[in-house]
Amino acid sequence: MASDPMEQFQIKPIVPLEVAGFDISFTNSALWMVISIAFSSVLLLVSMRKRAMIPSGGQLIAESLYMTIANMIRDNVGPDGRRYFPFIFTLFMFLLVGNLQGLIPGSFTYTSHVAVTFALAAFIFVVVTVLGFIKNGAGYLRMFFPHGAPLWTAVILVPIEVVSYFSRPFSLAVRLFANMTVGHVLLKVIAGFVIAMGFAGIVPLLGLIAITAFEILVATIQAYVFTILSCVYLNDALHGH
Repeated sequence: MASDPMEQFQIKPIVPLEVAGFDISFTNSALWMVISIAFSSVLLLVSMRKRAMIPSGGQLIAESLYMTIANMIRDNVGPDGRRYFPFIFTLFMFLLVGNLQGLIPGSFTYTSHVAVTFALAAFIFVVVTVLGFIKNGAGYLRMFFPHGAPLWTAVILVPIEVVSYFSRPFSLAVRLFANMTVGHVLLKVIAGFVIAMGFAGIVPLLGLIAITAFEILVATIQAYVFTILSCVYLNDALHGH
């Protein structure tokens, strides 16, 4: 019997723990988050330990990641965004490694759970909103009414802008969660065909390889999109809409 393709998304306790009636067990999801953080830290520390004019493979990867996020912040936030580089870079690495490691058989994709993606998106939403009011005061509310628009259009534009603004965390969370979930379900289903068909499974095997390569691309793009949208929201908070 083929395994349930949704089974891979089940959160299972590794160290059961309950405090005051709340389940705070250490789960497989938490474990792979720790692995992701540890892997990212080791990769960057080891890669940059011996910096050279002619970079090694590891140094080239680390510098490419650094420049990708540095350029992203420069292009979407401007010079004021440089102070937020550590947060943006950490966010990108957490998502990128989490997305990619989920393709390893037997691993767990924590970005396939909307609770995780929404928690990240909600945190970003709250931070940029608070930052927007700190930076601009009550003037931050002007972003809900485009500059230069006729006053009589406020009754239409303001509700639209308010809905658009408060939908940001939901769109961020659902986009990442949906892409990771659908891709992994498809891989699991096709892998089931390969196993069930035996020697005749060469065609679905080729399809599985192609889809895996595509999923690597999707995992990278989704981490990039989530991060660049966070930069766009940060720019709105610092410079207005």
